[in-house]
Amino acid sequence: MSDAILDTERHGGSEYAVLSRQIRGAGLLDRRRGYYALRIGALGACYVGTWTLFGWLGESWWQLGVAAVLAVVFAQAGFIGHDAGHRQIFRSRRANDLVGLIHGNLLLGISYGWWVDKHNRHHAHPNTEGRDPDIVVRPLSFTARQARQQRGLGALVVRYQAYLFFPLLLLEGLHLHANSVRAVLGRGGIKRRPAEAALLALHTAGYLGAVVLVLSPVQAVAFVLVNQGLLGLYLGSAFAPNHKGMPILGADDRVDYLRRQVLTSRNVRGGWFVDALLGGLNYQIEHHLFPSMPRPNLRRAQPLVRRFCAEHDISYHETTLLRSWAQALTHLDAVGSGRSADSTGPS
Repeated sequence: MSDAILDTERHGGSEYAVLSRQIRGAGLLDRRRGYYALRIGALGACYVGTWTLFGWLGESWWQLGVAAVLAVVFAQAGFIGHDAGHRQIFRSRRANDLVGLIHGNLLLGISYGWWVDKHNRHHAHPNTEGRDPDIVVRPLSFTARQARQQRGLGALVVRYQAYLFFPLLLLEGLHLHANSVRAVLGRGGIKRRPAEAALLALHTAGYLGAVVLVLSPVQAVAFVLVNQGLLGLYLGSAFAPNHKGMPILGADDRVDYLRRQVLTSRNVRGGWFVDALLGGLNYQIEHHLFPSMPRPNLRRAQPLVRRFCAEHDISYHETTLLRSWAQALTHLDAVGSGRSADSTGPS
């Protein structure tokens, strides 16, 4: 996505243009190749080290600990793929796509092309009914309209979705893999389909081959369940604070680009550990305003964006990680119990 795509029909694009000039003038859109070289190098060392430990332990139940560590390494590879998808690492699309394919398809086993298409649609219309694919996640409902359309078992799940949310995230890893395979084998507009298919196949063969060859059948099943379950829980817990529980816009809402991105996003407060844990996504407002901004610059951009929002009377929401989860669950409970409106809209 381009940072310059604006909706100027309401409020005007001039406000975002002023903020954009401040951000660019501060050098916050400049590439940070040294940072990413160290980040990718460290991730590669962790990836190799974890699989080396796996081979050294052999047939052992201690491998469940390795499965947990590997889930974290996989998720961190996903965060690098995310940054590449937004062209945060290089200015060249080709170079970013290469990094994305390696970290997404090969290291993580998720289709980079499928995910980029889905994620760009989310960025264009965050928390917008009928346009944001991230608020169409079965069997959950994020709006009263979605909840009313549920029947039978689906309606029962929605009624208790606040309690089922984190348990359901244990299936998210497998869900991402399944969607990736479906997209690569389907007829969608995925670029570099042969390369994506080959890298996905290589990841799957290497991952399952290592597990089957080293572990007993029961241990192998347990390893995959723990690894993929924790991967889904980690990724879901990292992405849920970003928008869940924030205002949802109607499909015909014409709010301008600046307010659309700020009002529907939530920042998570914390230091360097939270930055690393969430892959920089804790600066969700800044990231949505400037998707191509390199991850380490988001922290530096935050004071500028927060001050700008205060000067223009735009609500800027930031909270702790635990409270962000609580707010997301409160929203899901309100929708499930029928206490929510169809769309809260910007206020």
